[in-house]
Amino acid sequence: MSTAATARPAPGTGRRLLTALGTATPVYVLLATVLIALALTDPGFYEADRFLAFVKRAAPLVILAAGQYLVIVCGEFDLSVGAIVTAGVVVAAQLYASFPALHWLVATLVLLAAGGAAGLVSGLVTTRLRVPSFITTLGMMLILEGAVFFWTGGSPQGALPTAFRELGRGTAFGRLPWAVPVCLAVGVGAYLLMRADFGRTLLATGDSERAAHLSGVRVTRVRVTAFVLSGVAAGLAAVLVGGFSGVSAQAGQGYEFEAITAVVLGGVLLGGGRGSVVGAMAGAFSLQALFTLLNLRGVSGALESTVQGVIVIAAVGLGAADYSRLRRRRTRSPEGTTR
Repeated sequence: MSTAATARPAPGTGRRLLTALGTATPVYVLLATVLIALALTDPGFYEADRFLAFVKRAAPLVILAAGQYLVIVCGEFDLSVGAIVTAGVVVAAQLYASFPALHWLVATLVLLAAGGAAGLVSGLVTTRLRVPSFITTLGMMLILEGAVFFWTGGSPQGALPTAFRELGRGTAFGRLPWAVPVCLAVGVGAYLLMRADFGRTLLATGDSERAAHLSGVRVTRVRVTAFVLSGVAAGLAAVLVGGFSGVSAQAGQGYEFEAITAVVLGGVLLGGGRGSVVGAMAGAFSLQALFTLLNLRGVSGALESTVQGVIVIAAVGLGAADYSRLRRRRTRSPEGTTR
């Protein structure tokens, strides 16, 4: 038989594109569809000021989704990120109440370190004490929310200076919001991290903890690092939220579930081992755009939780079905016999 007869046909451009996009293909299609629907519903949405305001609103969720992705893809959950955002905003206000001349960069570094410390505690409790991450981070969320309420009495005092709020609501290079380069930096950093050895070990840990351990992966260290990075992302999101919205005892309320929804919407498999960080961040943009579209169509904001629930159930169901088919294919030889 000739070589030409046995050679497989080269995949078409469309197939190569789908392969490159991977499991996140549906979210890119959804994002494009929603953005088109926004243009048709409200042609003024893409005016510079309004669209850039949308980007500012979406930026904290995009950053949280990147951090949440790292935790979910290694097989865990982080429900504490919303509470870390709230605590970060309140702590920043209290810092400036005590030290009015504090440089904004110092305050930002304090929030990043505090978020990382909260993630470190959650990671160590999860890995060392073998407490399920769902319970660990739920407990951390309740601890932080209770501490903020006790500290502030439900009404935080103080204000954030203009210099600190610049990152969340200011512009760079003309009319471009600082939120854009911040999101790009986080996205590029997360992408490069997942392309490095750490990213591969993170995926391997989520796919099979036992196999990763037998391969020499330090599973505990990898998972703790993922929690720390998620906490740092939440600290950075707190800076943006405080800058954009100001001080509030509910600044980060609901962000934890929105971040999980965004990650799942981005094609990341709950349980770990599969997914793209770029897809997770695109899922955050899609979710924010979808909420904006519903608001423009006059749909009550109270239905946002319903939409999130439908997305999570549908995405997890489709992901589980796809994963089951993949496992069945892997357990059969090319001749159809079971391995």
